[in-house]
Amino acid sequence: MATTQNFLPELVGSMSQGAAGNPTVAVMEAAFTHHGLHWRYVNMEVAPADLGNAVRGAKAMGFRGFNCSLPHKVTVIPHLDGLGESAGIMGAVNCVVRRDDRLIGENTDGKGFLKSLAPVVDPRGKSVVLFGAGGASRAIAVELGLAGIKKIIIVNRSPARGAELVTLLRDKLQLDAELAVWTGDYAVPADIDIVINGTSIGLYDGDARLAVDTHTLRPGVAVADVIFSPPLTRFLRDARARGCTVLDGLGMLVNQGIVAVQLWTGITPDADVMCHALENALGL
Repeated sequence: MATTQNFLPELVGSMSQGAAGNPTVAVMEAAFTHHGLHWRYVNMEVAPADLGNAVRGAKAMGFRGFNCSLPHKVTVIPHLDGLGESAGIMGAVNCVVRRDDRLIGENTDGKGFLKSLAPVVDPRGKSVVLFGAGGASRAIAVELGLAGIKKIIIVNRSPARGAELVTLLRDKLQLDAELAVWTGDYAVPADIDIVINGTSIGLYDGDARLAVDTHTLRPGVAVADVIFSPPLTRFLRDARARGCTVLDGLGMLVNQGIVAVQLWTGITPDADVMCHALENALGL
């Protein structure tokens, strides 16, 4: 194999869709091509038992960085040389950057969400409801905390997992955080400014229903969904019908890519080019 410094692999788990089915490949390749960068983004499946060897191999061959998807976001950490601020707080990595001879773990999930949220609402001083306590929700909650939100309610079916995230936010960010155990349709409190679905409910299923009492969604509230396919989930359609300002998951996915390219190359890629590539990859 070539030992070029311009070779970017993506390390993915055995449950990966594979290179042909991963829209991120098209998005990254479009950015590199548009900016005349001699870089490649290659999707690979790496079994959990082989993760350490894969990371050492990437370092030995001069890879400039790579992404990690589940199930590697936590288990990759012992194989790295350090962590960025938010990745260290949340204990999860989805983007690794080579800095000199060190591999540093970052997390672009929450950063991508914040960049997509910015044109809709400034989260500083706002009150938030976040559904889910998995990887995406964890990253979003940490970045919202770092951005200065007023308070956050984590709504989750598993009390233990939800409480773990709430404790992290309280202890590491001194954030006003509370847990609401998700049973039945959740009623959104009247003082909430931002509502976010951080779960996988609705992915590839436009009719899947999030268990929320949509009558408690006030007009003008910002309602966001991390789901990118379909972009307009049932949750967002219901929220729009209530007069809410809605934000789909396409922007989060594109902005994750933008942040990653910035970390790897030092340039800010063209967002329109990446968004167009994503829409083409998804057949939108």
